[in-house]
Amino acid sequence: HVQLVESGGGSVQDGGSLRLSCEVSGYSFGTYCTGWFRQAPGKEREEVATIYAGGVATSYAASVKGRFTISKDSAKNILYLQMDSLKREYTAMYYCASYDSAYVCPLDHQSYLYWGQGTQVTVS
Repeated sequence: HVQLVESGGGSVQDGGSLRLSCEVSGYSFGTYCTGWFRQAPGKEREEVATIYAGGVATSYAASVKGRFTISKDSAKNILYLQMDSLKREYTAMYYCASYDSAYVCPLDHQSYLYWGQGTQVTVS
């Protein structure tokens, strides 16, 4: 039974920082692609960042490149998203998700089967 549980969201001022965490269970963390996605009210869910199973190769949305850092601790089965220099337009519900491949990391959220419940990030 795959389970993903996000935490770390909250309210922060423009220019501030937050670190999101996603605890993963139910599969071998080192064998799946994992990623962060977000959805603002009235908008489509979009990719924020993804990390390949090996934990080295990453991908970022253009809007967050240089501001966000995705990482994973395979010993603890935790996925992280360090968010710096936050902007108001980053306000959204942030979700972590897993894709069951060690070699492919899709950018489209529709490909991901396993999702957490989301954690709200509000930048004001």
